[in-house]
Amino acid sequence: MRIFAAFPFLALALIAYNVFAFAGNLNLEADMFVYDMMSGATFALTGGDVLIIAGLLLLFLEVIKAASVGAATILDHILSTGVFIAALIEFLLVKQAGTAVFLILVIMCLIDVVAGYSVSIRSARRDVNFGNGGNPF
Repeated sequence: MRIFAAFPFLALALIAYNVFAFAGNLNLEADMFVYDMMSGATFALTGGDVLIIAGLLLLFLEVIKAASVGAATILDHILSTGVFIAALIEFLLVKQAGTAVFLILVIMCLIDVVAGYSVSIRSARRDVNFGNGGNPF
């Protein structure tokens, strides 16, 4: 069960992108949801928009996970860093990944890595006890 606590959720968005990209039917510009609004405007979400929204929701879960303390947190940071590196390499080297949507997902992975380490360092500073009531002087 602890392995699920360390699983990098943003990998799911990257996996979904790759499934569509390598299945040959990647059309990020196709409308997936169209709604006529009361203002008269037509609201449309494309496939790329849906992937970005899903990535943002997964990034939110990752930031919440980063605030937890435990042994799985270190593994989570390592796996998140690995996902970021793999996504960056894929963006640079794979033709199907050379889109703005994939770049945004890569940036979300970077934010996950930086936020995870930052939250962990900040929470570790709060846990430090100097033995004299926390007063270093």
